Amino acid sequence: MTNAVPNLPEKVILVQKNGSYLVKGGIPLYDKIQVLSEFGEPVTWKIGQRYPTGNSYILCRCGKSLKTPFCDGTHVKIEFNGTETADERPSAERQELFPGGAQFEFRHDDYLCMESGFCGTRTTTIRQLVLLTGSIDARSEVVAMVERCPSASLTYRLQGEDRDIEPDLPMAIAFTTDLLSSGPVRGAFWVMGGIPILRSDGKPFEIRNRVTLCSCGLSKKKPLCDAAHRTAVEQPDQRQSKNLLHG
Repeated sequence: MTNAVPNLPEKVILVQKNGSYLVKGGIPLYDKIQVLSEFGEPVTWKIGQRYPTGNSYILCRCGKSLKTPFCDGTHVKIEFNGTETADERPSAERQELFPGGAQFEFRHDDYLCMESGFCGTRTTTIRQLVLLTGSIDARSEVVAMVERCPSASLTYRLQGEDRDIEPDLPMAIAFTTDLLSSGPVRGAFWVMGGIPILRSDGKPFEIRNRVTLCSCGLSKKKPLCDAAHRTAVEQPDQRQSKNLLHG
């Protein structure tokens, strides 16, 4: 169980030791599914099923629940190892600045990447597009790519300013579905709107507008998602999304 923490925020996610996510504060929960272009490229998200929840509920973290996205206690039966190994440092300490941006500074934290695929198209990559942001069309396309990135691996800010510009997201949790060439696969829990997340030892993670938590139990950066839900079903030659950032 999570260690007792005094003065908990009204809305909060508590990571249970080797167990589930305990969600408090009546936080809405719904599905978000990728929308693909005719070429199989993710272009946006659509909202799907909305789940009835009370003020508190528990979400599966081991990936084996028969009542997904909710926990059914399977983690106890399988002796789930949910040891939290995620880097506790602020994202800003890991970020790389993409060179060549006009008006905006575009940054990337590779550690947070969970390969949702919004960082490029079949013909170009976000790194290449940033070099073209002297054009308003390219600039707008890069901003859209950044804002659709669920993990905040991609961020941007006005040049000369010290605060990121963030999409206006509600305090909610989305159970995502990635659409792969092999078919749909359940992805991360996309935590939106700056909901506080506390580790099982009571230590808080950096509060961010966009966070993706592992739902499959396979991440090596628990509780954060590291795209293990994709790598478990994709063939090596299908895994192109990481290359979109570096091309």
